[in-house]
Amino acid sequence: MLKFDLKTKYRPAGDQPQAIAKLVAGLRRKLKYQTLLGVTGSGKTFTMASVIAKIQRPTLIISHNKTLAAQLYEEFKEFFPKNEVHYFVSYYDYYQPEAYIPQTDTYIEKDVKINAEIDRLRHAATQALLARPDTLVVASVSCIYNIGSPTEYQAQSLTIKRGQKINRQMLLRQLIGLQYQRNDLALAAGTFRVLGEMIEIWPPTGQNIIRLEIWGDKIAQILISGEIKNGLGKSNTWEKYVPRFKRVSAVSVYPAKFWVAEQKKIKPAINNIKRELKQQLDKLKKQEKLLEAERLRRRTLFDLEMLAEVGYCSGMENYSGHLEARAPGSPPFTLIDYLPKGGLLMVDESHMTIPQIRGMHSGDQARKNVLVEHGFRLPSALDNRPLKFTEFERKIGQTIFVSATPGDFEKKKSRLIARQIIRPTGLLDPSVEIRSTANQIPDLMAEIKKRTAKKQRVLVTTLTKRLAEDLADYLAQRKIKAHFLHSEIKTLERPGILLNLRRGKFDAVVGINLLREGLDLPEVSLVAILDA
Repeated sequence: MLKFDLKTKYRPAGDQPQAIAKLVAGLRRKLKYQTLLGVTGSGKTFTMASVIAKIQRPTLIISHNKTLAAQLYEEFKEFFPKNEVHYFVSYYDYYQPEAYIPQTDTYIEKDVKINAEIDRLRHAATQALLARPDTLVVASVSCIYNIGSPTEYQAQSLTIKRGQKINRQMLLRQLIGLQYQRNDLALAAGTFRVLGEMIEIWPPTGQNIIRLEIWGDKIAQILISGEIKNGLGKSNTWEKYVPRFKRVSAVSVYPAKFWVAEQKKIKPAINNIKRELKQQLDKLKKQEKLLEAERLRRRTLFDLEMLAEVGYCSGMENYSGHLEARAPGSPPFTLIDYLPKGGLLMVDESHMTIPQIRGMHSGDQARKNVLVEHGFRLPSALDNRPLKFTEFERKIGQTIFVSATPGDFEKKKSRLIARQIIRPTGLLDPSVEIRSTANQIPDLMAEIKKRTAKKQRVLVTTLTKRLAEDLADYLAQRKIKAHFLHSEIKTLERPGILLNLRRGKFDAVVGINLLREGLDLPEVSLVAILDA
């Protein structure tokens, strides 16, 4: 059995040993809720890793922020280099949800820019949870949003064995049914190509390529490539970047998208959607909303035609209740459902994360109720949603809240609070100094140069994104290596900026929200808050 193997040069120190012992004992006593109360700099992440290594359970860690989640992901990858450590966040670089403003009769169509790399990481995370017990996933609060049934996702996968009798054309149709696209030229994750009697599949995880060799009506050989890193490069040729394949006896091919339904379930779902459509049209007509009724009829019938023909449509998740045969109002399937029974949940910076989880459902429903009322969606679209907080509580198993300042919810629920006050380093809290805003930029530059001379780093916070960018440019013009950081920086670029700060490529990073809970930057010796 695969086990978590913690690799580190550190040993528990300060308050860490007793905190680890208490939390592990609490888990073995079947306590549902515990809290790790650790001051900033006390090594809470190392304590979390130590607990995971001792209890040996698949673990989901939820963070309230993508940047902090990325940092945690990198840290846990270092702690568990031989295990499955994954990153699961919203895959949108840009997201404008579908909405309608009745006052101005303005319909805002859903507009998204999906980050293919994050989509790949999301698939890798879910598949690892289904396949390996030594899996740790660091996720943002988007993990409580509907992503489809894990049972359906796994049932739709193809298991192919060497020597298995198979019809080549049937196999190709099955791959297309799993939403793989055939493309022999511009290759990407979620595609396949056919070369004579050989079929090569690039799963949505983008990690490996599957090569099937078919002789007659039999699978003669199955080969798996070595891990692919950073895509295929500019030439888009598999051979150049994947020199070695190894033979295996069997392989599982998971769907290319989360929203895939069995063909036998699509027809009953379509019939149910038609029934709901008729009921909603009757309701709108009784309210004399003829425009809304016609709008809903056209949009829904177009989606149903796509579902019937190709088994997929844009916005398919809005029909997930019908496709999964869920009762109206029942909780959706989320990443939490992919966590195996007995898995552990850790809520990082819980005083920030819990309120976010608590508020997500209400915001989502307020927007969708308007869409339903004005004929843009069927009422069942309301079931494509994040979890209500009560549903979240029911779904989770044993949970450890992690925070320096846990909220009332965590304190009330936790039967055990492990306190981690004494830092392993023995460092004390930093001093705070208030200075005049007069000549603050020359003063800041002088302080940065002092820290740079000692090979230390600086964080600078400003009031606006524009000011952060302008100040970073101004510092760079004066030979200070600086960079800005704010929400418009792409998700996967943010950790790189912080890493470059730690490595000394930058002397200072300027942002508007750099004092977030959980940022671990030991090289930083000064935080300058402008216009405080």
